[in-house]
Amino acid sequence: MDTTTAFPAQSAELRSSGACVLPDWGVIRAVGADAATFLHGQLSNDVSRLDLAHARLGAYCTPQGRMLASFVYTRAGAEEYWLACSADVLAPTLKRLSMFVMRAKARLSDASAELTVLGLAGAPAAAWLGADAPAQAWDKLERDGAAVIRLPDSGLGGAAIDRWLWIGPAAQAPDVLGALPALDMAQWQQLEVRSGVVPVAAATSGQFVPQMLNYELVGGVDFKKGCYPGQEIVARSHYLGKLKRRAFLLSGDAAMAPAQEVFWSEDPGQPAGVLARTAADGARHLALAELKIAVTRSGALHLGQPDGPLLQMLPLPYALPHDAETA
Repeated sequence: MDTTTAFPAQSAELRSSGACVLPDWGVIRAVGADAATFLHGQLSNDVSRLDLAHARLGAYCTPQGRMLASFVYTRAGAEEYWLACSADVLAPTLKRLSMFVMRAKARLSDASAELTVLGLAGAPAAAWLGADAPAQAWDKLERDGAAVIRLPDSGLGGAAIDRWLWIGPAAQAPDVLGALPALDMAQWQQLEVRSGVVPVAAATSGQFVPQMLNYELVGGVDFKKGCYPGQEIVARSHYLGKLKRRAFLLSGDAAMAPAQEVFWSEDPGQPAGVLARTAADGARHLALAELKIAVTRSGALHLGQPDGPLLQMLPLPYALPHDAETA
């Protein structure tokens, strides 16, 4: 299958930038002398060495290595951490994590009512942040009690758009929104999909090993850290080189939704994968899909059923390893 098709031209609306509230995000607060140690033993990425100038992307997995949730997390103080995740998985994830705190000196709570999550994008946001704007993915700036985290760029080459996640006191959010142009939520969702980073939501919770969503390629897995739930499965997939599925970027004319199945013309009797994140781009629709690597060889992809709407594979904004090219 040809994966070199040119990326769709970005619309004027997408090129516009600014700030928007992200109501589909929530925040878990972890506080206590053992908060770092506890979280380090639960997430796929390092917590123990996290400083105040950086954030991390990490997965929370089952013992079988399947992602129940994903977090963008940061250290907010000497013994405090903020973990931003999809709002629709926050409650069950918080409940499950709390079961394992036991005697650790750590308290977990839903801080979504106190902390607002905003998306910032483009040149106006960069100008507002100024010279201290975080320049590399997962760098962080502390400003007036808020965390401003640089996210991976959205788009390709010269079309790349800078993005940041603002997490801070709810009372400050209106000032940020008032200082920047309004960014439509649909535009932000396009930027998310175009970035190639897939947050885990309720529709896809429990389905994917981190590498199936390319998490080790976007800074979401530390293979040198100690044990965490699912670590053995995640490490085995990495070191034995037996990964058969990856996340790919797709486009099509039909509306798409997370958890919709994708079929491959070379093996139409069973789904080849599933959509993990979707967005609309005008008349076109975009998706990040977890698919068999074999679909890159030849054939066509279809949405929902073997003869469903045709899907086009587009290049991601980062390179896939050799396994996705030759499997």
